[in-house]
Amino acid sequence: MEKKNIDKFLGTGALTIVEAMQKIDLNAEGILFIVGTDNKLIGVVTDGDIRRAIIRTGDLNLQISEIMNRNPRVVLQEERGKAPSLLKQYRIHAVAVIDVTERIIDIIFDSGNRIEISKNRQNTLQRIPVVIMAGGRGTRLYPYTKILPKALIPIGDIPIVEHIMDRFRSVGVNHFYLTVNHKKNMIKSYLGEQNDDRIIFVEEDKPLGTAGSLRLIRDRMNSPFFVTNCDILIQADYDDIYEYHLKAGNAVTIVSSLKNIEVPYGVIQFKENGNVLSLEEKPQLSYFINTGLYVLNPECIDRIPENTFFHMTDLVERLLQEDQKIGMYPISEESFLDMGEWEELQRMEQKLKQTLD
Repeated sequence: MEKKNIDKFLGTGALTIVEAMQKIDLNAEGILFIVGTDNKLIGVVTDGDIRRAIIRTGDLNLQISEIMNRNPRVVLQEERGKAPSLLKQYRIHAVAVIDVTERIIDIIFDSGNRIEISKNRQNTLQRIPVVIMAGGRGTRLYPYTKILPKALIPIGDIPIVEHIMDRFRSVGVNHFYLTVNHKKNMIKSYLGEQNDDRIIFVEEDKPLGTAGSLRLIRDRMNSPFFVTNCDILIQADYDDIYEYHLKAGNAVTIVSSLKNIEVPYGVIQFKENGNVLSLEEKPQLSYFINTGLYVLNPECIDRIPENTFFHMTDLVERLLQEDQKIGMYPISEESFLDMGEWEELQRMEQKLKQTLD
């Protein structure tokens, strides 16, 4: 690997969690090797390490040096032939090749290892249903949605709803509920051609929001299940999301994406009498936002009023007022694709094309 490529996988311990997430997004391998001021390897951090730290501390300014693994798996340059067995033995995705001064001279990845792990977990969600909220009008994409329902808007060659189902199918999910209202006959006609009795349509007589229609299938849910909007794609480990929900004992788990916003002006910090303390040029703000993908315990449906327009955010607020546990599962900014607006739709198409290429 050339040095310019290695640099994508290197960071310093002074990086904050947000900065490390951004760098991991850019290298697209889910890992960052941490080096000291002398460029010697001192640790490694993965996207999973970062996610667990965010859940545990809630501190986006936490430095990577506080959460990194200080004993990364490495091989010496003259023993690089041992790397494949090391990757397999420890079920890791990457190993650093170092010289006698402990500086990284190469990184060896094993994409096959990830594939093997994925296959071992392929059917873990086989019995878990997914509810896809496909009844909305998609007003943000008008006039596109004047012709097509939001769920059938194509991303590449196939509609967004098929992309969503394909991602869940890849981890064994084979049971889907689609709540439909606006242009529902088009959705039913298109998906009905698949002759798949594991796709069940839940018809709303009137718009019920992103949670109201769950009342219509209350008696069919006896274990935690996924709920997703029909205009998003989440590039994450669904099995890990579900496992986290169960272990955390949450009533609802909200999959949350990092969102970085740059203020396009110089921001003034000041005190009384208008005295300026500092001027910060184009500062960046970081937040975790609601992606529209949830894991929900079935008893939560009882808190949704019948035959009433009710959003998932209304349900979460009600559960919080009852002191029920609501958790968040953080993902990176690049892992959340939203087609709700034209620019985001184009970004989704480009991202999927890169994945296929």
